Amino acid sequence: MPENRELGRHIIAEFLGCSSEVLNDIKALRKELIKAAERAGATIVEEAFHKFEPQGVSGIVIIGESHLSIHTWPEYGYAAVDIFTCGEYADPWKAYEELKSVLKPKYVSVMEVKRGVDIGEWSRQ
Repeated sequence: MPENRELGRHIIAEFLGCSSEVLNDIKALRKELIKAAERAGATIVEEAFHKFEPQGVSGIVIIGESHLSIHTWPEYGYAAVDIFTCGEYADPWKAYEELKSVLKPKYVSVMEVKRGVDIGEWSRQ
């Protein structure tokens, strides 16, 4: 691996002002997370989703390159979105854009964390 290169890219997003109905719809969220993984060019391995009572959904799509997850609080119009991809081919920002276009948040806070940066340096110690 070349010096100063990351192993993965991790998008952490806060979506506020989303539709409560969408955030509480387990079937729609499952469909959209899978679609986002496909749009990113990722290899889907497995998925798991859970609907909470009285409301809220948690879901994860495990991809060969890592994962996409969502945790929703419909009563606040809030979704915590996590997109982590490793390797050179899957693009986490494409998955992010897909989810943003579907959830239509009024406010977004997003950051990218480079994972495994300079791991070659660490492994030589």
